[in-house]
Amino acid sequence: MSSVRTIGVLTSGGDAPGMNAAIRSVVRTGLYYGFKVLGIRKGFNGLINGDIEELTARSVGDIIHRGGTILQTARSPQFKTEEGLKKAMSMAKVFGIDALVVIGGDGSYRGARDISKLGLNVIGIPGTIDNDIGCTDYTIGFDTAMNTVQDAIDKIRDTAYSHERCSVLEVMGRHAGYIAVNVSISGGAEAVVLPEKPFDMDTDVIKPIIEGRNRGKKHYLVIVAEGGEGKAIEIAKEITEKTGIEARATILGHIQRGGSPTVYDRVMASQMGAKAVEVLMENKRNRVIVFKDNQIGDMDLEEALQVKKTISEDLIQLSKILAL
Repeated sequence: MSSVRTIGVLTSGGDAPGMNAAIRSVVRTGLYYGFKVLGIRKGFNGLINGDIEELTARSVGDIIHRGGTILQTARSPQFKTEEGLKKAMSMAKVFGIDALVVIGGDGSYRGARDISKLGLNVIGIPGTIDNDIGCTDYTIGFDTAMNTVQDAIDKIRDTAYSHERCSVLEVMGRHAGYIAVNVSISGGAEAVVLPEKPFDMDTDVIKPIIEGRNRGKKHYLVIVAEGGEGKAIEIAKEITEKTGIEARATILGHIQRGGSPTVYDRVMASQMGAKAVEVLMENKRNRVIVFKDNQIGDMDLEEALQVKKTISEDLIQLSKILAL
């Protein structure tokens, strides 16, 4: 029998498609097993301010297909202070919250870790389009974001071909190149610029474009991760100067965060939300839900924060091979 009776759930950090599916799963699984579930609006900021309401099965109806998060999210500088943490803990006691489910990225996990030190049991669910949480192979929102980028690539290619241009597309990912390297393969890019790898403009970008032109290509694509050494606008300018090919930069920005989640993200989020409740039923404390070796499991929060993630060298190499 779990010692937890009331679960609080919040979304923190950047929004990601599939967060609503995770909220829905936490609420309905929790209710199924007899828990009371409270929704906390605007992340840790809402916990500090008591912006909290009870959620029912109907509260989370008709949301699985929606992007963003119905609970909203916000940065909370106050939560990073000792005073803010104490206020949040006090408010958790006011509402009788025994455990807190936090859906977000590494920064959200660190916030969860901090309040756990004051005695609140926390469970983390990985939700970020960047897929940059070290302890898990997959994060909610990643698949949808990649599909959004791919749709943009397909549209940009049409006009690039018509004008024999080079399209330089900057994608999100913060300091991680997981979106970039995957869409460089799915989009047939000539080159990809990643934060994880130093790049030489002439060798890694100019050379494959010129070689492609000499083989008869009529359009070209370069993918740039936002956290890399180069920026799309500067790279496009240099391509034009060195090759004579008109290059145009496109920065997709926050369009990558929005949109209806894919089937994969909906199912993954639903499984992770249910797993979070199951972990609480087992009386485990301070855990993170992870997807490893094609299985959903859980691990210690403190250990999870120490795990580093490295981008696949095989994917990087494949991107280069297929650009020939």
